[in-house]
Amino acid sequence: MSGQDHNEEEALGKIYDSRLARRLLHYLRPYKGRVILALVLTISSSLFILAQPLLVMRLLDYAVPNKDSQQIGWICAAFVVLMVLEYITQYTYILLVNETGQRAMYDLRVELFQHLQSLSLSFFDKNPVGRLMTRVTGDIEVLNELFSNGVTIVIGSLFMLVGILVILFWLNVSMTLLALCILPPILVVTRFFRVWSRDGFRAVRTQIAKLNAYLQENVAGLQTVQVFVREERNLQRYMELNKAHYDANIQTIVAFAVFFPAVEIISSLAIGMMLWYGGTQVFATTVTLGVLVSFIQYLLKFFQPLRELSAQYGTLQSAMASSERIFKLLDEKVEVEDPPTPVRPPTPEGRIQFDRVWFEYNPGEPVLRDVSFEVQPGEKIAFVGATGSGKTTTMSLLSRFYDVTRGQVLVDGVDVREWRKKDLRTNIAIVLQEVFLFSGTVSDNITLNNPNITPERVEKVCKDLGIHDLIQDFSNGFSTILTERGKNLSVGERQLISFARAMAFDPQILVLDEATSSIDTETERIIQHAVEKLMQGRTSLIVAHRLSTIQNCDRILVFNKGKIAESGTHEELLAANGLYYRLYELQYKNQEMEISTPS
Repeated sequence: MSGQDHNEEEALGKIYDSRLARRLLHYLRPYKGRVILALVLTISSSLFILAQPLLVMRLLDYAVPNKDSQQIGWICAAFVVLMVLEYITQYTYILLVNETGQRAMYDLRVELFQHLQSLSLSFFDKNPVGRLMTRVTGDIEVLNELFSNGVTIVIGSLFMLVGILVILFWLNVSMTLLALCILPPILVVTRFFRVWSRDGFRAVRTQIAKLNAYLQENVAGLQTVQVFVREERNLQRYMELNKAHYDANIQTIVAFAVFFPAVEIISSLAIGMMLWYGGTQVFATTVTLGVLVSFIQYLLKFFQPLRELSAQYGTLQSAMASSERIFKLLDEKVEVEDPPTPVRPPTPEGRIQFDRVWFEYNPGEPVLRDVSFEVQPGEKIAFVGATGSGKTTTMSLLSRFYDVTRGQVLVDGVDVREWRKKDLRTNIAIVLQEVFLFSGTVSDNITLNNPNITPERVEKVCKDLGIHDLIQDFSNGFSTILTERGKNLSVGERQLISFARAMAFDPQILVLDEATSSIDTETERIIQHAVEKLMQGRTSLIVAHRLSTIQNCDRILVFNKGKIAESGTHEELLAANGLYYRLYELQYKNQEMEISTPS
């Protein structure tokens, strides 16, 4: 993650933002019945808690002085009933509110994942994966804490505070006013705690972002680390980041360690003050013993919601910041959208036309400049040129991963911007140099879990490619489990599976983007006849650096600085003695040198 990402993690946002709160409530709306029931439960639990000291007052002021054993029994029974009801309501509340929070987070995760899949590739070109993972995991988890506890705890705590204050004033006004003198020091302590914990939470988020980014980078580049013996130096850097993360956590721990004992001390002083003042009132017979005991009990309960509200301050503030980042991601517009009224040719043929196409990744920096060519159905066209000349970009525009800046790309006479993306891409299969395999079985990676591709078709495809026996030699054949990105296979084996995947989907247009550059000579022989068979009857576009693999193509387009510099067959381009001839001669000489150099 970049420095900009770390700054974004530091953003705390407002304590409460009504606009964000309304959007968050949208995810609770389908479960409003559950939310209302949770509020009823938390208020009911508060009522059961508030009623208990009143029973104690009744016991001490009436039942005990009158030696009414029957009333003592009823009061004790009522006290037990209230405690049981409190337990039942709190148990039901905890289950209900956490399940509701999980359901709301499930919906938000699904919406976020679906939106990420619909975003254009240009968005991912500009946004690091680390930031996006933080949105889907860390920020969602913060909101989960808010939905599962924060909202109802705040409402329940406020109800409890109001209820206790009403009862305290009802019991004794003078004692209540004296008790409220403890509020200023509590508010001062709470204020310091909020500032202290806010800085600590921000530091923790910033440091964990840096720590995770460095860890991800180090693991991804572990081979380079080991080759250049960087283990000790990298460990030292990781220890520095880890120490910063440790220090940030200690700051928050110290804040809590100071705050809660401070509140306890203030509350103890308040209780001591009430015992002294209330005791004198009892001696003066202006206050009964039952009132004093119940008043002390209510005063003890008064501090619990104060502590809970202070603890929820950080949760609410973090949730506002997290929701702002999540909604910013959800509000990202899909740059490459389906047309309102898509057009689809009745019978796809595989005809391709680029008509005066210009394209820019960054404004003012054209990658393709006035590119025009036409490919007839079934033709095999090769694209060659130096790195960065625009070959791969041309393939991306064909599949409409990006939209052209100017000009048109047409498939079967229809502008790709008028196709529905799903229909367009169904007709195109791309085999890339960097093969991506998913965790799962070999068969799953060939079919990509498409129910229309049967196991029989998978086996037939692999036999046609000549790799059936190779896969059967895996530990469990087609059911062999592949690790992340297929790392338990060789580069050539991964490439062969990507060929099988392309062939299984039976596309009308086949794109091979440096597809054989990572395959050794022996493996290339295995698939060469299958590739030829695969290209029969299909429009095939082949991007290649190894010119020996494209000599039999119908036409070769030579790209240079975003333009088509030359076009023709292999023989025609060699006879022209131009750019292609120089590329071919350079490559041929390199091959001769490799052959003549003793091993």
